[in-house]
Amino acid sequence: MTLTKEDQDKLAKLGPYQREVLRLLVEVPPGRVTTYGDLAKELARRNPRWSPKASRAVGTAMKLNPCAPRVPCHRVVRSDGSVGLFRGGEEGGSQAKAEMLRKEGVEVVGLKIDLGKYRHRFHT
Repeated sequence: MTLTKEDQDKLAKLGPYQREVLRLLVEVPPGRVTTYGDLAKELARRNPRWSPKASRAVGTAMKLNPCAPRVPCHRVVRSDGSVGLFRGGEEGGSQAKAEMLRKEGVEVVGLKIDLGKYRHRFHT
């Protein structure tokens, strides 16, 4: 997916780290997921300026995503495969996130995903 001019304008208002995390997230296709840690590591691999251990900062970028669902923060899950929070932790958010993933073909059982089957790999 490519970002629209409107998306680019919204991202331009964010800090550099948040902007880069969200641009990277666009690479995760429907039917696949990534983890907060995978995003942090991949961003650090592409730019050593960033820490590969910054999974909490990735979570903050997801929470502040002004371009959802075009920039698919619902495709980011915890390292144990659980869907985690969604929509700022609001009630029912995790279930909504699971439903969005199911609509994309991801099997979600008990709010968990088989990362061996659905994890997106940024590089080989």
